[in-house]
Amino acid sequence: MGFSVSGSAAIIFVAAFIGFGMFYSATANSFERVNDAREDQRDQLLDQQNTDISLVSATWNASGSENLVVTVDNTGSETLSVDATDLLVDNDYRTGYGTIVDGDGSTDIWASQERLEITVTSLSSQPDRVKVVTENGIAETMVVS
Repeated sequence: MGFSVSGSAAIIFVAAFIGFGMFYSATANSFERVNDAREDQRDQLLDQQNTDISLVSATWNASGSENLVVTVDNTGSETLSVDATDLLVDNDYRTGYGTIVDGDGSTDIWASQERLEITVTSLSSQPDRVKVVTENGIAETMVVS
């Protein structure tokens, strides 16, 4: 056995070492990403379980101003974002409405046990139903009175 056998064995050993290193790195990164995704999913599920809202009223004011006022209570333990809360009026997604959280019209934070009042002024006739959807997918529907 000459140098050629020892040299080729060394080359094969180095190539196997490099190949195993690349395989291990790729596998470790993949497992880390999957574990991070599972953790994020558990956090989202916990947020969803801690979120609850209650529609208090949906009132159409036809006396000159013709606006819709929707009142919603945050009855869960999760603090919600007003900007991430969506409103559907007769199955139409609405934007550009005014919001007030417990008397404060400038806040984006809708904490637990606080009341959100949504005022929609861009309607031409009385709607039938409204639906409020939170950032976690929790929704409530009510008939407009």
